[in-house]
Amino acid sequence: MSAHEDLMSLLSGARWFGGKGRQASVTGTRRLGVVPGDGPSVVIDLVQVEYPDGGGPDLYQVPLSLYEHPQERLDHALVGVWEDPDFGWVHAYDALHDRDAMALWLHSFAAEPAPQGDLLFHRVPGHELDLEAHSTLFTGEQSNSSVRFGEDAVLKVFRKVTPGVNPDISIHEVLTRAGSDHVAALYGWLDVVDAESDAVIQLAMLQQFLRTASDGWELALASVRNLFAEGDLHPDEVGGDFAGEAARLGVALHETHQVLAENFPRLQRTPEEMAELSATMHRRLDEALGVVPELQAYADRLRQTYDAVAGLRDVTVQQVHGDLHLGQTLRTVRGWKIVDFEGEPARPLAQRMLPDSVWRDVAGMLRSFDYAPRATAMTYPASEGAEQRAYRAREWSARNRAAFLDAYHEGPVTGEDHVLLTAYTADKAVYEVLYEARNRPSWQGIPLAGLEQLAAHDLNPESNGETS
Repeated sequence: MSAHEDLMSLLSGARWFGGKGRQASVTGTRRLGVVPGDGPSVVIDLVQVEYPDGGGPDLYQVPLSLYEHPQERLDHALVGVWEDPDFGWVHAYDALHDRDAMALWLHSFAAEPAPQGDLLFHRVPGHELDLEAHSTLFTGEQSNSSVRFGEDAVLKVFRKVTPGVNPDISIHEVLTRAGSDHVAALYGWLDVVDAESDAVIQLAMLQQFLRTASDGWELALASVRNLFAEGDLHPDEVGGDFAGEAARLGVALHETHQVLAENFPRLQRTPEEMAELSATMHRRLDEALGVVPELQAYADRLRQTYDAVAGLRDVTVQQVHGDLHLGQTLRTVRGWKIVDFEGEPARPLAQRMLPDSVWRDVAGMLRSFDYAPRATAMTYPASEGAEQRAYRAREWSARNRAAFLDAYHEGPVTGEDHVLLTAYTADKAVYEVLYEARNRPSWQGIPLAGLEQLAAHDLNPESNGETS
């Protein structure tokens, strides 16, 4: 096969490739740089992918280790054998599997701040890297790839890249320099100025490794399973009650938003921008109604909520997470950490950098607290105790949403804040309905149940204006 065919084979089999299910082909590559140092030739290539059905082109970062002779230890990571324009005939391997290659990356971060050829390795002062640490590639990831260096650091390599500043890096840098306790500290990042677009392309970020971290989503699921195992007990009566953690997570998000507000611009949305936000929510609902007719039962009340958004004034926006849910949180011995500030992956990078309302992040967490118990309930036999589990799931959801929101806001959410939070929460649920209908049809009942709950309270015209 040709190099392009080999690279397409690598991409199509990777979990991080975003074009699955579509015909695609590699239509070009260009070399962004060579990682300096003694060892294998380690290059970072930018691979262009196009689709016959339109869209794109998409750009993917592919780091490669190039060897003159085959390397048996890397047989599992072989990409192909071809004639490289810079190094002649080579055996090309996925560099993230190659400890010798990753050692060159790590040493480049530790070198004196200076361009390494075309590649720019940046460092945030305050931490001395462990240069003897061996690398281990994480498995099971989707949109990016991560490599751990011993117990010291983690390198996140962005696979699908776009020219411009990546918010995951820019936000982590600000929070790290501000001394935030709620993120993994940023140690450095790698970027390059693209010769074609004359714009920066940010390729990777090096962060603190959170050795004691537990995934927030998994912890929530464990709490729900513990509740279900107790039979007739309520969430506050079992040992695995999650409300305390939900409250601590609310405090962590509140403090993170405060630091972001102090270090990024805060703006007032114009009436035109509020009208466009409302229109975007309406468009999402229109799209979802064409796929999931069951949404029609809530359509009128959803539209009333979205119309109310268009009439809001003096709405403050700032830098936020943009795609927050329990899966974007880690619990460590030192408290909650919030991760992955890239924003919603489906949105263009320029949009993800825009300020937004803090209530978008809060709404994402409220929906996540509703998803956890309902998703857990689906793993049990439907014929055995389903009604009781459904009741307990609603209790767990309500208790933890209230604990989180009370800790975040320190009081009821009323007035315009209530309108905005309700709209963001409803819009997120509609997005989830559409996603599940297209990807996991058996799960679409989860967000539909969330909309039913919203309709009974916050979408009700007789609501007292407090988020439940």
